[in-house]
Amino acid sequence: MRRRPSVPPFPPSFLPSFPPSRLSQRLVVPVVCVSVTFIAIVDGAITTVALPSIARQFHLTAAALDGVVIAYPVCLAMAIPASAWLVERFGGKRVLLAALAGFLASSLLCGAAAGLGQLVAYRAVQGLSAGVLFPASTALLFGTFTSAEQVRVSRYMIIPQQIAPAAAPVLGGLLVDHLSWRWVFYVNLPVGLPAVLFGALFLAGDRGGRPGRFDLPGLLLSAGALGTVMFGVCEGPNRGWSSPAVLTCLVLGAVLLAAAVAVELRTAHPLLRLRLFADRLFRDTNLANLVGLIPIMGALYLGPLFLQQAQGRTALESGLTTFPEAFGVLLTVQLAGALYTRVGPRLIVGCGLTGVSAVLVLLATCDADTGLWTFRAYMFLFGAAIGCFFMPTTVASLATIDRTDLAQATMLNTVVRQTGGALAPAAVTTVLVLGTPAGAAAAPPVAAYQHAFLALAALAAATAVFAFTLPDGPARAAARGGAETSGRSVLAGRRRDRVDA
Repeated sequence: MRRRPSVPPFPPSFLPSFPPSRLSQRLVVPVVCVSVTFIAIVDGAITTVALPSIARQFHLTAAALDGVVIAYPVCLAMAIPASAWLVERFGGKRVLLAALAGFLASSLLCGAAAGLGQLVAYRAVQGLSAGVLFPASTALLFGTFTSAEQVRVSRYMIIPQQIAPAAAPVLGGLLVDHLSWRWVFYVNLPVGLPAVLFGALFLAGDRGGRPGRFDLPGLLLSAGALGTVMFGVCEGPNRGWSSPAVLTCLVLGAVLLAAAVAVELRTAHPLLRLRLFADRLFRDTNLANLVGLIPIMGALYLGPLFLQQAQGRTALESGLTTFPEAFGVLLTVQLAGALYTRVGPRLIVGCGLTGVSAVLVLLATCDADTGLWTFRAYMFLFGAAIGCFFMPTTVASLATIDRTDLAQATMLNTVVRQTGGALAPAAVTTVLVLGTPAGAAAAPPVAAYQHAFLALAALAAATAVFAFTLPDGPARAAARGGAETSGRSVLAGRRRDRVDA
C-alpha cells in the first residue's frame, strides 16, 4: 500500500504519528467533530452556573469575576483569524488535535486554579484553543463530504449543538451542588481525552500545504480589532455604553477593523480572505447569520433570566423548562434536511425566522403567573422554528466556495457566529436596563422582559424579510451534486474517500 508522505510535526511532543487507519473518514471525522463541538459548547455555557460558588471560594463579589467570563470570548475571537492559515499549513488533523489537547490541559488547570488570577489566565488559554477548534473542526468536516452529503451530515451534527447548551445548566447545577465548581472544568476531560486518542489513531493525516507567507500585520490588526470589539460588546451592558473603557474599546476596535480590511484587501496572501464576501450567497447567508443569531441567542439568554428573576424559579427549574427547545430543533432539522434540495434554503430560513418572530411574540405575553408547562410549550415551538435556521445557513454559505477556500470560509463563518453570539446578550441586557425604572430594585420588572422579547421579535421579522431574498439557486444545485456550481465534483469526493480508506 502506498505510504503517506511525512508531515512536518505540529507540535511533535504530544501528537505521535500513527499508521493510516482503514476506518472510513466519513465515520471518523463526524465522531471527532461531534465530540469537539459538544465539549466547547458545554464549556462556554456551563461556567456561568459556577460563578457564585467561585466567588464564595475566593471571597470575592460577583462583579469581581468579570474576568473569568470575559477572558474566554475575547481570547477566542483573537485566535480565530490564525486558524485558517494553520489548517492550510499543517493540516486539519494536527491543528484540531493540538487545539483540543490545549483546551483540555487548560480545563484541568482551570479546575486546579488556586486564585482568581490563575483562573482568568487559564480561561484565556481555553479561549485561544477554542478559537482554533471551531474553524478547524468545521473545515475538516465540510472538506470530507461533498455538498450533496453535507445536508445529510448537518442533520446529525446539529444534535450536539442543541443538546449541549440545553444540558449545560442542568449538568452544571448538579456538579456544583454535589461536587464543587472545579468539576465544571474537569468534566471536559472524560469526553475530550477519548476524542484525542480516537482522532490520533483514526483521523487520516494530510500534508498541509504552502498557503504563503504568514500575514503577521493581518493577524495583529484583526486579532486586536476582534478582541477589543468583543470586550466592548461584552462589557457595555455592565459598565454602561458611555463608560470610557467601553467607548475606547469600541472606537479602537472599529479603527483596527477598518485598517485590517484595508491591509487584507491589498495583501497577496491575506490571513483573512475577504474577497470571499464578493460571492453573494456567502455574503448574504453570513449577514443573515449575524443578524439572525441576535434574536435566537438573545431569547435563549433571556428565557432563563425571566424564569429565575421575574418568576423566582430555581436554576434547575429554569434548565428543565428551557430544555424542550432542543427537542423542537431535533424534530424540524430533520424535516429541513429532507426539504433542502427541493425548496432551497431561502424558503426554509425565511419561514424559520418568521416562526422565531411569532414565538417571541408569544413569549412576550408571559408574566409572573405564567405556568412552567406553558413556557415549555413556547420553548418547544421556538426550537422547532430555529431548527430551520442553523443547518440551511451553514450549508448554503459554503455551497459556492471552492474546496481550496474551505478553511478560510469556515473561519469567516466562525467570526460571524461568534460576533452574533456576543451581540445577543449585550442587546438583551441593554433593553432590560432601559426598561428598568431609575431607583428600582436590581431585578428588572416583568414589563422589561416583555419589551425585550418584543424587540427580539421585531429583529427576527426584519431578518426573515431579508432571508426571503437569498439567492438559493446555486445552493440547491450544489446540494444535488452540481459540480459546476459548487466548485467541487462528486467524482473528486469519491476519489478522496478511496485515498482516505
